[in-house]
Amino acid sequence: MSAKDWVEKDFYAVLGVERSASSDEIKKAYRKLARESHPDHNPDDPRAEERFKAASEAYNVLSDDQRRREYDEMRSLFGSGAFRRNARGAGQPGGMPFDVSDLFGGGARGGGGGGFAGGNFTDLFGSIFSGGGPGGPGRPRGPAKGRNVEAEVGLDFSDAVRGVTLPLTLRAPGVCDTCHGDGAKPGTRPVTCPQCHGSGTVTRNQGSFSFAEPCRDCQGVGTVVEEKCPECRGTGGVTKTRTLTVRFPAGVADGQRIRLTGRGEPGERGGPAGDLFVHVKVRPDELFGRSGDDLTLTVPITYAEAVLGTDLRVPTLDGTVTLRVPPGTPGGRVLRARGKGVVRRDGQAGDLLVTLDVVVPATVSEEARKALETFAEHTAPAAREHLDARVRRFN
Repeated sequence: MSAKDWVEKDFYAVLGVERSASSDEIKKAYRKLARESHPDHNPDDPRAEERFKAASEAYNVLSDDQRRREYDEMRSLFGSGAFRRNARGAGQPGGMPFDVSDLFGGGARGGGGGGFAGGNFTDLFGSIFSGGGPGGPGRPRGPAKGRNVEAEVGLDFSDAVRGVTLPLTLRAPGVCDTCHGDGAKPGTRPVTCPQCHGSGTVTRNQGSFSFAEPCRDCQGVGTVVEEKCPECRGTGGVTKTRTLTVRFPAGVADGQRIRLTGRGEPGERGGPAGDLFVHVKVRPDELFGRSGDDLTLTVPITYAEAVLGTDLRVPTLDGTVTLRVPPGTPGGRVLRARGKGVVRRDGQAGDLLVTLDVVVPATVSEEARKALETFAEHTAPAAREHLDARVRRFN
């Protein structure tokens, strides 16, 4: 790749981020691309190494504030036409067309009113493409972090409210038990890469520029496995069944995601492990519902209980409570049993909300019918007086 190609290359487009992207956004985009395009993860894709190299080159510049600032300034200069041979520019009478390769032709060009005779742009732009700024290659890359793993667990309603510890069995990548994750055959160890001397990058010169790229011998890890582990073939990880003990805190909700740091896929050749994300699915209860930290319950009562009032015993997740139903209570009234809901993180608990449902029987006995008729004779229909007045207007 020529120096001209480096000047014209859009590193932001390579990583798929905006020019205004923050350092965290750039790092996140690079890690995603590096995981997806790493040659070891794409043995059947010959272009994976090219994508991996391009992402690393772009990140090498944009992750360093100083080099990124110089890179942005350089692209702004070219974009604004600051290097035209004269003020009239290309295509104008008296002007000369500008070619960016003129900057890197190696020899001085004289004349032309504004040419860069004898100029050397290494001092101006050289640090942009250097592996680690002045003085040498960039920081060691080290083994890549493992990918995150996701799992789903179903919990009973009561376990989700109270909290529970359960074993979780996964069939997923794990650390190789033979080499303990370093990828080397038992009795041997990875050695420092002789090409990059452990930095993971090598510096190459292109005309007046120097730039760093991932070391091809070690794929940017910094170490080389001379004798690979026969079990994992040098990767440091194998797919296996493993059982983890997971603590689900009291009050965990349906759809909540619990993160277990470092319990995901192991990093390649001893790199740090990814994380395990456990998605919680709470099975519904036949009696109770949930609204935030409150539990909900619907309790049927008779018409007589609603009219006369009663002491009502209702279940909770930890026993029973007695609630007073005042005389004349209408259907739909909500009673509150304080502290009988979901326990919060601060130790406080939500409430149990009991909705009263007045049940009207479909059939009644003869004695009950006579009692109701007597009740109706002694009850004034005051509840419909405002409606009856409107009805009489149409008669």
